[in-house]
Amino acid sequence: MATATVTPDDIRAARELLSEVIAPTPMEHNRALSERAGVDVFLKCENLQRAGSFKVRGAYTRMSRLTPEEKARGVVAASAGNHAQGVALAAKMLGIEARIYMPLGAPMPKIAATKGYGATVELTGQTLEDALVVARQAEIDTGAILIHPFDHLDIVAGQGTCGLEILDQCPEVGTILVSAGGGGLLAGIAMAVKDVRPQTKVYGVQAAQAAAYPLSLKEGRPTLFRNMATMADGIAVGLPGNVTFPLVRDLVDGIEVVSEDSLSRALLFLLERAKLVVEPAGAAAVAHLLETQGTKTWDGPLVAVLSGGNIDPLLMLRIIRHGMTAAGRYLQITVRVPDRPGRLAQLLQDCAETDANVVEVEHLRTAATLDVHDVEISVQLETKGPVHCAEVIDVLRAKGYEVHVDGPGGS
Repeated sequence: MATATVTPDDIRAARELLSEVIAPTPMEHNRALSERAGVDVFLKCENLQRAGSFKVRGAYTRMSRLTPEEKARGVVAASAGNHAQGVALAAKMLGIEARIYMPLGAPMPKIAATKGYGATVELTGQTLEDALVVARQAEIDTGAILIHPFDHLDIVAGQGTCGLEILDQCPEVGTILVSAGGGGLLAGIAMAVKDVRPQTKVYGVQAAQAAAYPLSLKEGRPTLFRNMATMADGIAVGLPGNVTFPLVRDLVDGIEVVSEDSLSRALLFLLERAKLVVEPAGAAAVAHLLETQGTKTWDGPLVAVLSGGNIDPLLMLRIIRHGMTAAGRYLQITVRVPDRPGRLAQLLQDCAETDANVVEVEHLRTAATLDVHDVEISVQLETKGPVHCAEVIDVLRAKGYEVHVDGPGGS
């Protein structure tokens, strides 16, 4: 017996269903990205969707089709944050009791937002897979219906409505880049778009440190990616689903991977150049565009899907600093100098002469690695780019300082 799969008709039916509860998200042309990519680039702003990501599309589609008896039993779900909010919002709209299991490291704003929609939240395990185990057991123990984050036909159909909107807003689209975790959004968009425009290229983009799809495609089956370590919690999924994997395998033109540095640069770029708040997972498509600037030819117009905007402000601060460092606009150095009056003032003066702005200074006199007559000074500087960073370092070394660069590119 053939395995059931999502059809274009399923996606069109989901769109009709969702028309009562959500509006199409904006699509914005971005000149800066267009110049870098060599084709017109548009941003599909799912970060501006209700509950802050595309997830409500699939969650509402799935839950609205439960029978009255199933709705009365309530739902359970596992999520690092965005699916949790999508399920919680859909449950509120449909009058269903929801219990969400989230990993212990889930961002606090996502936990608070999920509770704000009326769901009960329990923290468990270290990863989405850990939380899913608990959610499945809760389904068995309580009779509640598990709303999987990606691996269900209705979930994929709901996410695919984003693809229909892309076709409406950019009918001649040549390439679509989509952030991918479990693959629900990617599979749904690919099914919706390829049915109408088979010539359109659809690529998934994963964080290199959570890239389960390249491994699974190589093995020919869903294969667990171990030891995930990415800031992009929204796509930190270690195992593709049985529904999504064959759709991605058969419909998607390729899976790309991006580094953590690229994710942080993309988040900073979107904040500065597009005036959009996007979480790391939602910025993966833009990260790939920035990472491949000048090395790849695209079929245009190109649509990059910004899949979510739910980010912890504290994480945003760290990522912005990381992104500035990766982009050469923030430099942290450590120098060791004789512990004599005036040496700190002289160092700061020498930094000022390079036109680098001092942000923070740390003065360390006691450490096991320090000579009794030395002091270690850590200086954080705002700079104007990689060339300026190199100039600052060269000038200080020419003045006799032993300079150690902290962070990306440190030496």
